[in-house]
Amino acid sequence: MWVSGGGLHGLGSLAVGATSIGRLTGLVSADLLLIQVLLMARVPVLERAYGQDRLARWHRWIGFTSFNLMLAHLVLITVGYARTLHLSLLRQAWELVANYPGILLAVVGTAALVLATVTSIRAARRRLRYESWHLLHLYAYPGVGLALPHQLWTGADFLAAPLARLYWWSAYGACAGAVLVCRLGLPAWRTLRHRIEVDHVVAEAPGVYSIHLRGRRLQQLPVRAGQFFQWRFLSGSGWSRAHPYSLSAQPGRDRLRITVKADGDGGRAVAGLRPGTRAVIEGPYGRLTAERRTTRRVTMIAAGVGVTPLRALLEELPYAAGEATLLYRARTEPEVLFRAELDDLAATRGVNVRYLVGARAEDGSWLPAGWSSASTLDELVPGVRYHDVFVCGPDTWMQAVVRAAQQAGVRAGRIHLERFAW
Repeated sequence: MWVSGGGLHGLGSLAVGATSIGRLTGLVSADLLLIQVLLMARVPVLERAYGQDRLARWHRWIGFTSFNLMLAHLVLITVGYARTLHLSLLRQAWELVANYPGILLAVVGTAALVLATVTSIRAARRRLRYESWHLLHLYAYPGVGLALPHQLWTGADFLAAPLARLYWWSAYGACAGAVLVCRLGLPAWRTLRHRIEVDHVVAEAPGVYSIHLRGRRLQQLPVRAGQFFQWRFLSGSGWSRAHPYSLSAQPGRDRLRITVKADGDGGRAVAGLRPGTRAVIEGPYGRLTAERRTTRRVTMIAAGVGVTPLRALLEELPYAAGEATLLYRARTEPEVLFRAELDDLAATRGVNVRYLVGARAEDGSWLPAGWSSASTLDELVPGVRYHDVFVCGPDTWMQAVVRAAQQAGVRAGRIHLERFAW
């Protein structure tokens, strides 16, 4: 579009060249912006192929790249027009906003995108609650929508090119359709169809609760052990913000179970749910399922509440006695979740369960403090290099586990994990 619109011809002078490169950065920025929206539209085929954690990482880096190109677009277009018309930069910026169709809307959209981007920088995210960050991040949607008019009304690459306009409307329409269908329509349909509600809440450990749920025709819900939903419980003001919670038991015909650590506003609210509270669901999501398995033998490595999807997987997976191992990391004995259930799996299905209890090591090890530095994953699980290794826990801890698995000879394609860090 840029080349066919004469983009290369103006590169010989500063004024026209700045405008031309400004057009190019604007086009690429807008394309990336739409890709960024599509990655988080929860399109089932993308979720199954790549997993939500990988899509979220791509979304983040594509978002920052698009934002930087958008800033370059603003600066270059203003400089190019100012040099061409012999105006000051401030006067030219005012002329653009006041007299060019759609530019004022684009300025408002840019402000929304700035808010969403700045609050996504790691230093800013550490200072925000997840609920606050999520609400601010939603401003990106109006930011994307408000950018469209000025592109079609003033963009040199669109004014005289019907095919370019058709492409742009189609791209925006596809992204908007994906969001409406996958983020709104499909969750609404599944929520109304299955009518999931709280049956009862059980305290599992200090600050950790299992929410037992009931619903209709849950056997027709396309969910597997190891997956998670985005949950909204209609119990108060926080219902508008979804939280990802994995199933902690194999899904049943009319029963589901999630297990939640009561930290943050969402976790504390879930811990106090009453029977009969309705749930709004998005999902299922996640690739930490039996479909990732490539060998008969499996090793599950969990820390804290990260045991929830792995406990469900151990229930669903087919294996013979001795073919499955669980290494469960916890700081104290009371923090070990599902001990009775895990011991029952050991007794009835032959799972090798080993509890790794102790304080956190200062050297960043995935093992408890005081364990010999010579201890390796291969010593804990002989022959682990021939196993599929499923990992779930805090992000930095999982990185240490992945390094240990690689040192033990486990191929990258047999290491399966999903990150939930926001």
